[in-house]
Amino acid sequence: MMSYQKRFWLALVLSLPMLVDMLLMPFGVMMPGYNWIALVTTTLIMAFAAYPFWRSAYAAFKHHNANMDTLVALGTAVAYFYSIFAMATGRPVYFESAAFITVFVLLGQVFEERMRNNASSAVEKLLDLQAKEATVLRAGKPVKIPLDQVKVGDLVQVKPGEKIAVDGIVVRGDSLVDESMVTGESMPVEKTRGEPVIGSTLNTDGTLVFEAKKVSAETLLSQIVELVKKAQTSHAPIQKLTDKISNYFVPLVMILAIVTYVVWYVFLGASAITALLYAIAVIVIACPCALGLATPTALMVGTGRSAKMGVLIKNGEVLELVDQLKTIVLDKTGTITEGKPVVTDVVGEDSGLVLTVAASLEADSEHPLAQAILKQAEQEQLKLSPVTDFKAQKGMGVTAKFEDQVAFIGNERLLGDDELTTEQQQTLHDLQAQGKTVSLVGLAGKVIGMIAIQDAPKPTSEQALALLQAQGLKTVMLTGDNERAAQAIAKEVGIDEVIAGVLPQEKANYIEQEQKQGKTAFVGDGINDAPALTTADVGIAMGAGSDIAIEAGGIVLVQNDLMGVVKALKLSQKTFQRIKLNLFWALIYNVVGIPIAAGVFVAWGLTLSPELAGLAMAFSSISVVGSSLLLNKVKI
Repeated sequence: MMSYQKRFWLALVLSLPMLVDMLLMPFGVMMPGYNWIALVTTTLIMAFAAYPFWRSAYAAFKHHNANMDTLVALGTAVAYFYSIFAMATGRPVYFESAAFITVFVLLGQVFEERMRNNASSAVEKLLDLQAKEATVLRAGKPVKIPLDQVKVGDLVQVKPGEKIAVDGIVVRGDSLVDESMVTGESMPVEKTRGEPVIGSTLNTDGTLVFEAKKVSAETLLSQIVELVKKAQTSHAPIQKLTDKISNYFVPLVMILAIVTYVVWYVFLGASAITALLYAIAVIVIACPCALGLATPTALMVGTGRSAKMGVLIKNGEVLELVDQLKTIVLDKTGTITEGKPVVTDVVGEDSGLVLTVAASLEADSEHPLAQAILKQAEQEQLKLSPVTDFKAQKGMGVTAKFEDQVAFIGNERLLGDDELTTEQQQTLHDLQAQGKTVSLVGLAGKVIGMIAIQDAPKPTSEQALALLQAQGLKTVMLTGDNERAAQAIAKEVGIDEVIAGVLPQEKANYIEQEQKQGKTAFVGDGINDAPALTTADVGIAMGAGSDIAIEAGGIVLVQNDLMGVVKALKLSQKTFQRIKLNLFWALIYNVVGIPIAAGVFVAWGLTLSPELAGLAMAFSSISVVGSSLLLNKVKI
């Protein structure tokens, strides 16, 4: 089946001779054999390029309905068949009206088709994340088998750097597992005997053996896939504003054209040809070129400008919804926050020594907390010392000799006989109450300080949230992180409400509950956010996030900054308002032009022939395009 793009180019090329003739006409030059050329090219346009409009109009007619395509089919048919009659009787022809109506409306369809071709492939990308095979223990020996052969109860072995195949419970071993792709939590999670593991997450440290509890469609990732599918298919297409208008406008135009003919022919005694010309003028000036261009041209300009500002608007349906938003829900990790741990506090009498000891001990570690400490030491240009007798204590920290003195860094379990002073205990409690991960640093048998690490808010998050609230939007943080950490970040950035400790499917459920109170947007960046992004009325994905989140979102922020959300909503609102303005201007031409075309003002010498009606129709299209181009000048 021929695409709209191919039909558009076909119609455009075939209409070029008529365009040339129109340009030559003011100079009194007539293309030789123009009528026959116009007949042949317009016939081909009607038969091939305009076919979808004829088919759609006929389908609407069978259901006693009317849409945009009804006007396209009716306008092109009247102009085409009248031109054949006019050509046979030596009158002026209007083939160009039929041809250019088709070209303009097809241009709008091309823009819409391009958006449909960029439809989401989020489900396929989610499925690609799954491990392809698993190592199961058979008679105590590891055997690799395809993923679909893993059964509930199998003992599965996973080595460092491998993906965990299915959901299960650890039976032996301990390790750190990166669950950020599913939970959104940036910190690796320690897994020991009895701890649950999630399929498709990454084992980063030790070797684990776990018992498979959920396989195939029961795994968490598979459930996320189903949620995305459900959310994508549950959204009913928004009825186009132009279709809503056409539903009333098309029958009205048809009635007016018939009334015009009857009044002139029956009551005013005009000839049948004169009455027909008035009726054709009514239909031609009412033809929906401007209506057809109102939405796609504004969308093209608006989305083009937004792209330059780092905001990608993926479809036109988003625009209308943005205008109706009541609540904006945001993920925490990677959206409000940086998505990676940073050192926020170095506590101790000699903070430089505290950081130097910690960084020296962590110099060769790949752990995210260690990397945060090393980065801070590098920023402060501290000189590290080599350490000896290095020992890693699983789940507690590390010890080593620093400048011939025993040093350590880790959590409270590493202290042993070393005790914290009352002041240090209070400091530790205060830092932990702020949702921070605290590492204790010791030297020569005593704790010399503490280093607090946290996934810190982005610099612009507080300002962006304040601007969103100033627009009357309720702001909600929805995160898989713990309550304490979430509340600490929320207090820092000034968010209205916090919902913490939620799983991916629970995020989608919360969005559904919030939608009962009004239109809801969701901002996120992780795989775990995909169901919520597709469930929300407007999904806004951070551009530095996962491909799945980007595919699932209706708006993508290239610059990975919450100020982009403010820009996205403003740009969407301005573009939608421009579409409404374009529709208003498109209809104004009809409100003013139809009475003139019908001959209402003929007594005052004001008439509109089909040719002039076609010119007015073209001018209305130009004005709509001009209005859309002004979007480039609108202040955001």
